[in-house]
Amino acid sequence: VLPVLVLACDRSTVRRCLDKLLRYRPSAQRFPVIVSQDCGHAETARVIASYGDAVAHIRQPDLSDIPVPAEHRKFQGYYKIARHYRWALGQVFRTFRYRAAIVVEDDLEVAPDFFEYFQAAFPLLLADRSLWCVSAWNDNGKEQMVDAAQAELLYRTDFFPGLGWLLLAELWDELEPKWPPAFWDDWMRQPEQRRGRSCVRPEVSRTVTFGRKGVSHGQFFDQYLKFIKLNNRFVPFTRLDLSYLRKEEYERSFLPKVYAAPEVRVEELQGNRRRELGAVRLQYSGRDSFKAFAKALGLMDDLKSGVPRAGYRGIVSFVYRGRRVYLAPPPDWPGYDPSWS
Repeated sequence: VLPVLVLACDRSTVRRCLDKLLRYRPSAQRFPVIVSQDCGHAETARVIASYGDAVAHIRQPDLSDIPVPAEHRKFQGYYKIARHYRWALGQVFRTFRYRAAIVVEDDLEVAPDFFEYFQAAFPLLLADRSLWCVSAWNDNGKEQMVDAAQAELLYRTDFFPGLGWLLLAELWDELEPKWPPAFWDDWMRQPEQRRGRSCVRPEVSRTVTFGRKGVSHGQFFDQYLKFIKLNNRFVPFTRLDLSYLRKEEYERSFLPKVYAAPEVRVEELQGNRRRELGAVRLQYSGRDSFKAFAKALGLMDDLKSGVPRAGYRGIVSFVYRGRRVYLAPPPDWPGYDPSWS
């Protein structure tokens, strides 16, 4: 049983999220939907209640303001979100005693094969201790940057993507005692929490966000998020062999493929020259060259604890003008440098 925990607050548009979850879920027994509401917003509560027994509606009891440092007053929302996550995950793993959960927020719409994807990846998460999450999200999943014909393609990534993700109860046992007061997702991306582990992420996202208005005030929405492509073709993941994502196999196949790709200059890519090469590699040497290349090619260029979005061992895989490109560090990559953030 994989419950879906929906974190809600004051968006009555949670209906859009719940409608798709209920439309696509193959079984109410295997995928119970639990909506955890913070904020005490009456209209949103009415929308959730209108689903009756189709969803479980739980309410975060503590709606008080949180004392925050003066310079963080404008970040009060991030403190409340972290408190709500802690409470809601505690309910799922401590009170309901589930062994895993899929976490989504109230502004996400899911793909037709959302449940199929997580059901197939769950055994992988159980078996491979070098993984700590499965995410439905590709940070660089804009329509022109993914290969929609390869919707079945999955990757390992060292970046914690969130935005529709699966975790095990054991991970909550580890994180709960040190859960942060705010900015929980960036905290997850710190080396102390990640501890060298990776997540699985798709070529084509299985969630999209429609929540422009939120605590981040649309910071990335207009530039990136509204262009993310949602997969629309059902992939029967449970019938596919996903063993290539296990760490040893992945490093045996993915890394040689990246470093065997011919190296090109960014000008050659932009001019679409050397089409005959197929997949190519663009090599960066440090933080500044990574950011310059990412900006030039339309990738998200921010780094968290030195890890690029969607990156694995520093490598970001994407499509540029119809060709596969690996933005990669030199083959003797020394590891992530947190000072790059």
